[in-house]
Amino acid sequence: MKKLLFALLALLLIGTGLAQTTVRVGLAEDPDVLDPDLGRTYVGRIVFASLCDKLFDITPGLEIIPQLATGYSTSDDGLSLTINLREGVKFHDGTEFNAEAAKYNIERSKNLPGSNRASELAQVDSVEVVDDYTVQLNLTQPFSPLIALLADRAGMMVSPTAAEAEGENFGNAPVCAGPFKFVERVAQDRIELEKFADYWDAENIMIDGVVFLPIPDSSVRLANLQSGDLEMIERAAATDLATIEADPNLVLPSAASLGYQGITINLSNPEARDNPLSNDVRVREALDLSIDRDVINNVVFDGQFIVGNQAVPPSSPWYVEDYPITGRDVEKAKALLAEAGVENVAFELMVANNPQGVQVGEIIQAMAGEAGFTVSIAATEFATALDLQEQGQYDAFVVGWSGRIDPDGNIHAFQTCEGNLNETGWCDAAVDEALNAARAEADTAARYELYKNAAMSYLPDRHIIYLYHTQLFFPHTNKLEGFNAYPDGIIRFQGVSLN
Repeated sequence: MKKLLFALLALLLIGTGLAQTTVRVGLAEDPDVLDPDLGRTYVGRIVFASLCDKLFDITPGLEIIPQLATGYSTSDDGLSLTINLREGVKFHDGTEFNAEAAKYNIERSKNLPGSNRASELAQVDSVEVVDDYTVQLNLTQPFSPLIALLADRAGMMVSPTAAEAEGENFGNAPVCAGPFKFVERVAQDRIELEKFADYWDAENIMIDGVVFLPIPDSSVRLANLQSGDLEMIERAAATDLATIEADPNLVLPSAASLGYQGITINLSNPEARDNPLSNDVRVREALDLSIDRDVINNVVFDGQFIVGNQAVPPSSPWYVEDYPITGRDVEKAKALLAEAGVENVAFELMVANNPQGVQVGEIIQAMAGEAGFTVSIAATEFATALDLQEQGQYDAFVVGWSGRIDPDGNIHAFQTCEGNLNETGWCDAAVDEALNAARAEADTAARYELYKNAAMSYLPDRHIIYLYHTQLFFPHTNKLEGFNAYPDGIIRFQGVSLN
């Protein structure tokens, strides 16, 4: 009788589509807090794409398009941005999305304690409701990256009703206006979402739910995909690509990342640190010179990534050609340490607790050791590592950024004195001036010169040693159709079906 009941239940589920339309995604880490104003992880952005629509989005070709907005206009003096909003949109709790909700969200992003969006919107002075579906952002100066920023977490809209009711606990059960609504989160295990019936673009959502499962080991993620326990994984190991391509049941879309990976070094967070790596730029230059970026790329990533030394890849029009990648030079590194008056520099290098993160750390450890560094590896769960970094409880951290379509998104928050993601404690007023001026400049050539001037100050300091830029891979079952890989690395389920 029990077997019969289970069989009937299975047939009922198949008949309603519920058994086959939940997509399970293997993530490389467990996201941090699910609040778009507080979140800072790449995997968090992946989850947010299903939960929280934005004012604007991008295409795979990096064109900015409206999402919860329908259009915008900028005043002749560049000091105000008027955004027309989509009508008929509801948040998951039934609250209506309108100009008041948009105003609430922009102000929340600027003013919420601990908001990582505050410096992104620093040039927004005030927000006015023009009418029910029009909002105006008044600026302290023209702000070229603003629309690009509103195509990411700064433009995500949360329910004002839920945000006010839940306060600092909002991230435990977020309420947004995306295609899927929050069901449950079990830390280090899963995040479960279900289709939102009243989603404004419901006809393009063809699956009933998404489950995100953090699985740090890339080989385990792949094994789960091959066995049918997952429908998709992100950040497949480059060394597994041949295996994936040879599997007739899998598809391997990819895109070049907009972001970077590197070593972030703590100089003075939350206060000045008294050690050679933090105190002396010659020591940091020696560390840089001890590292062979090509070795990291070839050994860990099978040569699939792009070596680099800046916040944008060498292929970017914003790359500063006047600051080329330097090759490994152990003898010069030793000479710099001698010049700095130190024979051996010991520090702890924090890495993400996954096979690739540990391997990158061990290669750096070995290469730097040849130049006179004693590096101890601290493999740490990723969200925990970010917390330690924010608290200043680290020496150096192999960490990156998933990237933005405007260079401001890769640079400003990290390199300005009050930037929300400045975890190094480095500060230079002239760099602040150049990067803020770049935000106000509309002419591309003039903007480039400002970014170049800033880069020629912050890059030689090496408080961030940029190492490489990733190629993004999203292997999935061939039963999943309609998926496109985006250079921002975000998984979007609009137009995706599961057969």
